[in-house]
Amino acid sequence: MSVKILVSDPLSSRAISILRDTPGITVDECRGLSESDLLPRVGDIDAWIVRGATQVTRRLIEASPRLTWVARAGAGIDNIDAIAAKERGVGVLNVPGANAVAVAELVFGLLLGLFRQIPAADGSLKRGAWEKARFKGRELRGKTIGIVGLGQIGRHVAHRAAAFQMTCVGNDPLISAEAIRGAGVEPLSMEELLPRSEILTLHVPLSPATKGMIGAREIAMLPRGAVLVNAARGGLVDEAAAIAALDSGQLSGAVFDVFAEEPPRDSPLPRRADVVATPHIGAATVEAQEAVGEEIVRLLLGKLRESGAL
Repeated sequence: MSVKILVSDPLSSRAISILRDTPGITVDECRGLSESDLLPRVGDIDAWIVRGATQVTRRLIEASPRLTWVARAGAGIDNIDAIAAKERGVGVLNVPGANAVAVAELVFGLLLGLFRQIPAADGSLKRGAWEKARFKGRELRGKTIGIVGLGQIGRHVAHRAAAFQMTCVGNDPLISAEAIRGAGVEPLSMEELLPRSEILTLHVPLSPATKGMIGAREIAMLPRGAVLVNAARGGLVDEAAAIAALDSGQLSGAVFDVFAEEPPRDSPLPRRADVVATPHIGAATVEAQEAVGEEIVRLLLGKLRESGAL
């Protein structure tokens, strides 16, 4: 009996080859399909691999009577209705560490872009100007960075911050204070962390508990002129509160790779001169995509073998 796997978001060619070369596996590849387009394709699938674009809704799960696993080639599972999956006995897999380096490197790319005004200086030079005096920047050295969430991405951020001679403070209620200190980070409560964070960076999943976790109150607790970083999940930050804080000078700048609505069609946030923004590219490196694709495929195949499906 063949095991049918639907792959509805882009996956590396190496990961697809591993699937296709596995005896007993049939692969159905598609991308960019809406819920209504996916409905006729899910009725006979045994497993489903997605990235961040496909929304695995309750309706789709309930239309998939043979489905046993949904595998997210990435860290979060917020695009999967995990409650509906659990009710139907469908397992949910993800690979939270495979893209950690890529996201951590982007955080510092964005911060350097903001602190040294690199996008603006590049654009100025490309227009034929030579505005050397205009682009006086700031250094990361000596700044205190508050890291909220000290999983693999947060720890990679801390490691790179140390190389910039920054002071790291952090908060993660799921990790022991001893482990946080072992990552070179001073563990603090959020009430202690915010007033010390000249740069605040978020590395937590989006959930009912974390949605809007950085709002007007939290931003007001930061030092005046602080910088806010969100390269984790849209929805963690109250974007209207961030804009108000940029207008007032409470925030001197911000960097965003993710937004509450993607693409952020009506938001002025990514268009501001004091914001450096990218279109959710944290995990979009050649190396990360190869790693995340291969890791999720091997994890899924292992689960199918354990269950006797293969």
